[in-house]
Amino acid sequence: MPDTVGPIDRATFGELQATTGADFVVELVGTFFEEAPQMIGELRGALAAGDADRFRRAAHSLKTNACTFGATALGAAARGLEQGGLPAGASGIDALQALYDEAAAALKEFIRG
Repeated sequence: MPDTVGPIDRATFGELQATTGADFVVELVGTFFEEAPQMIGELRGALAAGDADRFRRAAHSLKTNACTFGATALGAAARGLEQGGLPAGASGIDALQALYDEAAAALKEFIRG
């Protein structure tokens, strides 16, 4: 069995399920599906406003949440935005959105069993 399914690290996701229980993981994933798009929107808003601190906080929150589920590529991209300061354009956020979409699809598969 591979360590990853798409963008999700199987071991990290399995450890989360073992620690918190499968039913609670379903709730956590649901919350992630609600909050992550808001965080990406916050990144876009912070970029438009030129607010580097707000941008960094939103990227940090998304990174932390992504890593909880083993969405390693999404977490790494969010970490890059967090550490990179306010970017000149939205291409990094656009790439982050694509990684979120991939991770969300994989998480849906994981919670279906």
